[in-house]
Amino acid sequence: MGSTGFFKTILLLSLFLPLSATHAKLLSLQGDRTQGSLLLGKVTQGSQVKYQEKLISVNDGGYFVIGFGRDAALDQQFIVISPDGKPQSHKLKLKKRKYNIQRIKGVPQKMVTPPESFLKRIRRESKLVANSRAVETDYPYFAQPFIWPLTGRISGVYGSQRVFNGEPRRPHFGVDVAAPVGAKVVAPAGGTVVLAEPDLYFSGGTLIIDHGHGVFSSFLHLSKVLVNVGTKVKQGDVIAKVGATGRVTGPHLDWRMNWFTTRVDPALWVGPMPKK
Repeated sequence: MGSTGFFKTILLLSLFLPLSATHAKLLSLQGDRTQGSLLLGKVTQGSQVKYQEKLISVNDGGYFVIGFGRDAALDQQFIVISPDGKPQSHKLKLKKRKYNIQRIKGVPQKMVTPPESFLKRIRRESKLVANSRAVETDYPYFAQPFIWPLTGRISGVYGSQRVFNGEPRRPHFGVDVAAPVGAKVVAPAGGTVVLAEPDLYFSGGTLIIDHGHGVFSSFLHLSKVLVNVGTKVKQGDVIAKVGATGRVTGPHLDWRMNWFTTRVDPALWVGPMPKK
C-alpha cells in the first residue's frame, strides 16, 4: 500500500481473540467513517466478508471495499467469516454530513427540464451507463492509493443539493474541478475502460473506468475521450480532455465514483488536492 491521501492513516481495529488457529481477524479499516465514504478493509487471507446479507469480494491479499451513500444510515455493521466458517460481527458508527445548497443560474432550460422528445434518448443513455457498471471484476486497482485526475479550483462538491435556474434537482454526486477546455485528465488509478461516449445528454463526453471490486470512476463533460472501451489504463495515463459539454455553465471536470450502484465521494477517497 502507498502513503498518499487517507492511506497515511491506518485505523487499526481491536483484534478479537482467535477461536482457532484459522479464525479470521480484521487487520485494518482505512477511510473516513462518514456518509458518502469508501472504506478499505483487510482481513486474514481466506476470509469472507458479508455486508447487508451479501458476500463482498476479498482479493488474494485480503483486501475488500465497502461504500456508503450520501444519506446512508449511521449505524452500520459487516461480518468477517473465517476460513473455517466462524463469523465475527463488526459495528461501525458513521458521521452525519451536512451538505451545501448550490444555486446555478444560466443553464439552458432544455437541460433543466428536457423536452418530451429527448426523454427516450435520456432513458437509453441511463441504461447504457448502468450496464457499464453491472459486471464485477477482480481487478486489484481499487486498493491502490488514488491520485487526482486533474488539479485546479474545486467548483462543486459531493452531496450538494442542486438548484438549476431556481428549480431544485437531484444532489450532485461528484467533485467538480474547474479547468480550461482541453486540459488533460489522467487516470486516478489503474483499470479498464467500460464506457467511452462523446456526447450524452446530461453529462456530455463521458468516460467510465472499472478499478475492480465494484469501484468505478466516471469523468463527465469532456471535450474529448482519448481511450476506447476495453482499454487498460495505468495510473497517470492521459485519458481525456476537459470540456463544457452536457449540462454545464462552464468548462470543468466532474469526477464521480461508485461502489456498484452506491455513489460515493471521490474527495474522501483520494485525499487533499496537492498544492501546485
